[in-house]
Amino acid sequence: MSFFNKIRLTSQNKTRATGKPHRQEYFPIAYKLALIFTLLISLGMAALGLIIVTQQTRLLDDQMQHFGQTVVRQLAESSKELILSGDILSLMVVNSNLGNEANILGSVVYADNGKILASSGLVPHNGIINLYSESQKLNQSNYIANWDTTDKSGKRLDVVSFIVPIRYQDVIAGHALVSFNETLMNEAIYSTITTITSATLIMIGFGIIISFIMGKWISRPIHTLMDASRAIGEGDYDIRINEPRNDEIGYLTDALNTMASNLLEKSQVENAFSRFVSPSVAKQIMKNLDHVQLGGKHVEASVLFADIAGFTSLSERLSANEVAELLNEYFGYIATVSQLYHGTIDKYMGDCVMIVFGVPEHDQNHKYNAVSCGLVIQALIDELNRQREAQGKFPVHFRIGINSGSMVAGNMGAAERMQYTVVGETVNLASRLHTAADVGEIIVTETLYNDPTIKQRVKARYHGIVELKGIAKPVTTYIITDMADKHAASINNTISGIISHQYIA
Repeated sequence: MSFFNKIRLTSQNKTRATGKPHRQEYFPIAYKLALIFTLLISLGMAALGLIIVTQQTRLLDDQMQHFGQTVVRQLAESSKELILSGDILSLMVVNSNLGNEANILGSVVYADNGKILASSGLVPHNGIINLYSESQKLNQSNYIANWDTTDKSGKRLDVVSFIVPIRYQDVIAGHALVSFNETLMNEAIYSTITTITSATLIMIGFGIIISFIMGKWISRPIHTLMDASRAIGEGDYDIRINEPRNDEIGYLTDALNTMASNLLEKSQVENAFSRFVSPSVAKQIMKNLDHVQLGGKHVEASVLFADIAGFTSLSERLSANEVAELLNEYFGYIATVSQLYHGTIDKYMGDCVMIVFGVPEHDQNHKYNAVSCGLVIQALIDELNRQREAQGKFPVHFRIGINSGSMVAGNMGAAERMQYTVVGETVNLASRLHTAADVGEIIVTETLYNDPTIKQRVKARYHGIVELKGIAKPVTTYIITDMADKHAASINNTISGIISHQYIA
């Protein structure tokens, strides 16, 4: 792994640890399902309880009315002849017998003028005439009235009275009244409500437990999908869910596995692709696969050419495998240095490497980074040569040429086969400059050296005016020898880090 890659991975890990957007606290689906099931059970039980209470109340009320009407009609029929015959004693016996019934609070027989002829138990205090005005007519001959009073202990009693006129040949001979304790019916209704409420609370309790268990069971595969998606989001494309299902979640599982497989394949393609082109170029191409086309744009950038001095004679002394190993070793170090200074390996040409700065990603310090990269490469090669000579091996020297200016950057070639590169007079001049350099030298143009971002930071000496093949006019050149004193330490630290860690791109 290269020094640059290690730094990048460390940065990514820190971003995941501290820079990741805050994930909002989520409400587990198991709890949501439990809440929904609980609400459904609660609403269902409440509706069922309301229906039962309503029906029970109506049933008790109907029973009370039917029983009251039956009793009061029987009293009326029993009292009819006794009223006509004036047998008050018998009327009192009839009322007394009726008042002994447990559910009856009292009974009264009135004369046609409202005078009480016989009574037993509780008697309405406001008289039959007023009671008629406060009553509700049930049918043609039956009335019902609700009123309240207190018993001997002072407890409030809710009383319902049934009234029926005593008729004889369409003549009202009197009135019969029977009173019942409505409190008992209210208590029965309250008992029903209490029972239903208790049953509802018990069912809700069971419902919560069952709903939570069902929610956990239903949400388990969803949590599995969530964990898998989180792992994929963190770059673990090897994860697979091996839980065959024949429902909607099964389709989601298959889709997630397929997505992970495709992402793994894409990641492998990107990794392989980035080995053949610059990682930054590979990233841009993979990001815009639908817009890859020929063309370029004018940019301000810097370009560095470096090759091995005397490579032809050197390669004659080595086998093909040894030449390949040598090139791979040195190009590996050069790639590491170029990445540290935001450079992009444009291409390898035999023993020569072309590095561009400021493309494809803009870099306002591309000139300084290009010069710094050249100095680090030469210093690194010197250190490696000392190690080689200590091992009894021959040294390897590089020549470097650097230029900066306007150039065209983009996809060049044919629609079937293209390459992202830079072209132009600035690039041609840089490719010629390194051939004018001597062993271990870095040669730049006068224009680049006099740039304010360069001249104050480096040490250089005048090289001369040189004529270069393919360049129309002679070029004034300078040799960059070192960094200025206050910048030299950073170069030395970079070289020490590369040598000590042996990071190779």
